[in-house]
Amino acid sequence: MAEIISMPQLSDTMEEGTVIKWNKKVGDKVSEGDILAEIETDKATQDFEIDVSGILLFIGVKEGETTHVNDVLAIIGDEGEDISHIISKLESKNKKIKKEKENKENKKIFISPVAKKMAKKIGISIDEIKEKGSGEHGRIVKKDIEFYKETNLRKEKNKSIVGHSSIRKRIAKHLTYSKFSAPHYYLFSEINADKLIEFRKNLNNKLSLEEKVSFNDVIIKAVAQSLKRHPDMNVSWNDEQVIIHPNIHIGIAVAIKDGLIVPVIKNADQKSLLQISKEIKDKVLRSKLKKIQPEEIENSTFTVSNLGMYGIESFTSIINTPNTSILSIGAIMMRPIVNNYKIEIGNIMKITLSCDHRIIDGSKGSEYIRSLRNYLEDPITILF
Repeated sequence: MAEIISMPQLSDTMEEGTVIKWNKKVGDKVSEGDILAEIETDKATQDFEIDVSGILLFIGVKEGETTHVNDVLAIIGDEGEDISHIISKLESKNKKIKKEKENKENKKIFISPVAKKMAKKIGISIDEIKEKGSGEHGRIVKKDIEFYKETNLRKEKNKSIVGHSSIRKRIAKHLTYSKFSAPHYYLFSEINADKLIEFRKNLNNKLSLEEKVSFNDVIIKAVAQSLKRHPDMNVSWNDEQVIIHPNIHIGIAVAIKDGLIVPVIKNADQKSLLQISKEIKDKVLRSKLKKIQPEEIENSTFTVSNLGMYGIESFTSIINTPNTSILSIGAIMMRPIVNNYKIEIGNIMKITLSCDHRIIDGSKGSEYIRSLRNYLEDPITILF
């Protein structure tokens, strides 16, 4: 008997998914445990494992297309089974949805039949013309279409449109909520990076090529050690209470093709520098390949964003809620510095701490930065 396979909810926040790749085609035999398709969610690309066996009789979503959770993804049944009645019902349902959408849109737009026909003929979207036309009661008339064509069509031809990925939609929703729900403020500081450079150089001279650590690895370890000394920074806010996290889980902002993903180094304060370095390399690589698992990008308690490798001197970041702080790391740059009343050339790294003012006061954030500065300006101390 035919069974409808719906778009699964592969993460707790997933509302829709995009089929990246089908591993089977219509007519193929499928078995329980097979990876039917690769699906991009709002967090990562995941393998979709089916729990039924049979013949793949129908594919409802093409590669590259997006559909909502619980919409029809595929139909699996017996070989030669007639599913025309199921497909007919699906088509009727889709036509009804499309018609309702069109009726809804038509209610919003007042346009004359001539103007509507003209717009369709020359490929103009009515929604993009203006909120109201020049006709009676704001009705769009022929001259509105002519005006739009004359002034905008040339620009429109040069415009390309790319749909939002599920990950990009999730980022937009998450960061918009964070920016407007958490009152951000920023603390700026400079770190003397001379000893940091020397520490990394000496350490890497003793390590194999595969083991070599980056500045970012050292920073993550220092961030974790500082949080251990300041547990009141390792917190989350909700309207009823403050959540003090017993574990230190550091999120690392990683740029991928479709936006940003934040893999998490869990219990970072309990791991050695080499363990942190190895884990970061692995998770950054799998993030960029979209092979990171949802549980590996959840439950961070503090986030670090590093744009130093791009030559960015300093910047501010939006807090990755439910975290209450995020640390922005700039590039290490040679600058004149004053030492014992003398001007010398040194290496400076600028950092910015974005804080949620509902729970992290300025003095608390400043104390944390002072602790972090002490570790980074004498990095041998992070090993103890």
